[in-house]
Amino acid sequence: MIRPLNATVAGCAAIIGYLMATGTLVTGAVILFLVVFLVTGAGNAINDYFDVEIDRINRPDRPIPSGAASAKGVFVYSSILFIAGITLSLLTNPFCIAIAVANSLLLIWYAASLKRTPGAGNAAISYLTASIFLFGGAYAGPEGLLVVTPLALITFFAMLAREIWKDAEDLEGDRAQGADTLPIRIGVPPAIRLGFVFLAGAIFASLVPVIWWGLYYLAGIATVDILIMWVGVKALGCKTASCLKKSQVTTFVKYAMFVSLAVFAVSAVLL
Repeated sequence: MIRPLNATVAGCAAIIGYLMATGTLVTGAVILFLVVFLVTGAGNAINDYFDVEIDRINRPDRPIPSGAASAKGVFVYSSILFIAGITLSLLTNPFCIAIAVANSLLLIWYAASLKRTPGAGNAAISYLTASIFLFGGAYAGPEGLLVVTPLALITFFAMLAREIWKDAEDLEGDRAQGADTLPIRIGVPPAIRLGFVFLAGAIFASLVPVIWWGLYYLAGIATVDILIMWVGVKALGCKTASCLKKSQVTTFVKYAMFVSLAVFAVSAVLL
């Protein structure tokens, strides 16, 4: 069912995306929060619907396995949330509507099968996270979308690296349960190197806003980029899943993403 905290954080991220695109807020931006909250909640619910057999073993406390809700009821609930979110998006603009519809379809596809496809599932989650900022920026039109695109790219690449490394950390457990992940397919060292490539992509994307925010922004984002590069080098020093887990690189990537978000927010308002 809906995860209120996750949906709330996602909704706030959309508003932050708009703030970064314009440097200000308008009361109409609340519609962004509501659309993202509803679509995210729908994604949570449809995920519970498709994961019912797995949840009977791993999460018996979830609504369907516990008997608190029926599978049909959860499916209907999810459908209502999707429809409500897309309907509300009609109050925005064509860019936002397109993102809302595309993300709703992707959430359904992800829950139904894509999450079990090595690499593709990781990419889908990374895109869905990054696209929240695109949705917020799109409310300000093409120019707003352009401004938040670097942040979306940073989020996508950093999330993708983190997702791949998380799968590498969990390799032994996933293999024991018969799961099929990218690190199981290609091995831990190649997965670590692939994650490093995506992390480098995040660094390159972070430099684009220097064009419109100048040297003050560069001074702030350089600190984040140094942290990201340090995390990447730290990961490259590992050859095994246990080493990667002990290095806590996935935690550091998360911290770096929060700091980069702060740099973007300050730059959008002050520069």
